[in-house]
This record gives sequence, structure tokens and C-alpha cells, in this order.
Amino acid sequence: MSGHSKWASIKHKKGALDAKRGRIFTRLIKELTVAARAGGGDPDMNPRLRTIIADAKAQNMPAENIKRAIRRGTGEEPGVSYEEAQYEGYGPGGAAVIIDVLTDNKNRTVGELRHLLEKHGGNLAATNAVAWMFHKRGYIVIEKSKADEEKLMAAVLDAGADDLQDDDDNWEVLSTPDTFPAVRDAVKQLGIEPASAEVSMIPQSYVKLEGKPAQQMVRLMEALDDHDDVQHVWSNFDISQKEIEASLA
Repeated sequence: MSGHSKWASIKHKKGALDAKRGRIFTRLIKELTVAARAGGGDPDMNPRLRTIIADAKAQNMPAENIKRAIRRGTGEEPGVSYEEAQYEGYGPGGAAVIIDVLTDNKNRTVGELRHLLEKHGGNLAATNAVAWMFHKRGYIVIEKSKADEEKLMAAVLDAGADDLQDDDDNWEVLSTPDTFPAVRDAVKQLGIEPASAEVSMIPQSYVKLEGKPAQQMVRLMEALDDHDDVQHVWSNFDISQKEIEASLA
């Protein structure tokens, strides 16, 4: 998991330093609106909405912002209508990329994504070109300095996690999407704030990148993360932590 988790944890730290809360709030508002539109505004009856509300609270989003976004989704308040879409492509060195978006204009968004990929040494690909390389899993990254291995393992396995893996400076907890909320709650009950916690597309195998392709890949990931319509980006690159940090410096 090394490439994915290193990016997730470094991005988490960098995001805190850069104070990107406004962009985080915008993405969460879109997700809340779409989840409420698709499954209703009651989180007890809408697991997807319940998970996003927990994410919003973890980012200290004001309760009124959360309620307003949900009301827009249920039609109780006016607002922009967003569509969900997933795009696939290749980054530098042949690394696979999956991009989830929420947009009010698919034609504009796909054009902008194509431009970003090509600018950074990649290209947009056809549907299912790379999706088969990934599995949807609950995925939590925890810095080792924050957790005792035995206590963490006992808590997450009791909550339904499938595995706890060692990745250098981090622990990675894997689960099914269904058990992810309970596993995440078990981690937080230990007083631990994860570096990353989401239902992710986890690669079956990884592409090792070094030198120029690695630097290009980091810049591509940063550019995609910064795009207003992009909600999540997944890739199967494996880049050393030092190289990622150097590229972001």
C-alpha cells in the first residue's frame, strides 16, 4: 500500500499547513447534497449520508452548513444540481489513475481533466481501462507514533476490520466498505485521529516511480486534488516518502 498511504498522510499534513479548509468544505457540501438527493435526508436511513456527516464533523464544519447542504439535496432549499462521474487514465510511468468528480457540467470537467493529465505526462483513458486493477475497501491510515500496535489491532479487528498492515511510518487498516464506519469509530475511540480515513479504491499491484516520472506524478496528484470538481483521486503509484516530500517542497 506504500505509495497510496504515503501520499494520503503527507497530503493530510500539507493540507493542514496550507489551511485548505474552504476547499474541503466545498467538496463535503457537494457530497452531502448528492447523498441526500440519492438516499434521503435522514442519516439513520442513509448510510452514505451518515458517513459524510461524520467526515464533515471531523473537519469542524458548522452544523448549519451540514443541514443546509442536506436540505439542498432533498429539495427543501434551492441549489446547484451536481452529477457524479468517474474517469480513468494513466499518469507518468504508466501509473493507473481513477478520478471521482461531482460536477454541474460534465463536458467542462472532462476537458479540464484531460488537459491536466496531458500537461503532467499522462492521458485520459476509456471506461474500465484501469478500474479492474482496484478493489473498493475501507482504508484508514494511522501514524505509528500515535498508536500502540496491540491496542490498535485488538480494537479494529473487534470492530470488523480485515487486516492491519505495516507500512514504514504508518499502520494501514483495511475493511469492507460496510464495516468501515464501525472500524473508523473504533480508531477514534482510542483517541487517535487518522491521517486518512475513507472508502477507497485500493490497487491490486503497484507501479514503482522514481526521478522525473515520480516528480511529474506528485505534481499531477496535487493538480487533481486542487481541482474544484474532483472529490477523490486514486492511483497505483509507489513513490518513496522522501521523493514525495521533495516534490512538494
